[in-house]
Amino acid sequence: MAGTNRRKFLTRGAAGAAAATVVAASGKAQEKPEKRVIYRNGQKPKETPLFNSTVAYGNLIFISGVGYHSEGDIKVHTKGVLDSIKKQLESVGSSMEKVLKCNVYLNDLKDYAAMNEVFRGSFGPEPPVRTTIAAAGGIPGNSLVEIDVIACL
Repeated sequence: MAGTNRRKFLTRGAAGAAAATVVAASGKAQEKPEKRVIYRNGQKPKETPLFNSTVAYGNLIFISGVGYHSEGDIKVHTKGVLDSIKKQLESVGSSMEKVLKCNVYLNDLKDYAAMNEVFRGSFGPEPPVRTTIAAAGGIPGNSLVEIDVIACL
């Protein structure tokens, strides 16, 4: 029993020494990431908002749920939402191809196939991981679809 613990300790010690060598060779340790809020108009609102639409943490970008609040069917709504997300991503130096995770909320699961027709290919040849659900009780603002994403810079 004692020999097993000693081996684990020695193995961890060797790994720690190797990591320290890598840091020393690079000349500096990685900087600690910090949360950055990206405001729509570039200025912090006077009052604390209910939520922020775009937040960065390190090299990750988090975009809150985007809906489409005009007339149209699920295809029009999906295209409008994806266009809005693309614009937000590009405004912070990212792109649709750099989206890692996507959540899709449908007002009605019957729209799944039609939403997918517009969704397919929107994120380049390697789409992100995705979760799709029907939102119980509907989506605020009468949108037929709402999408949020996590991307990298």
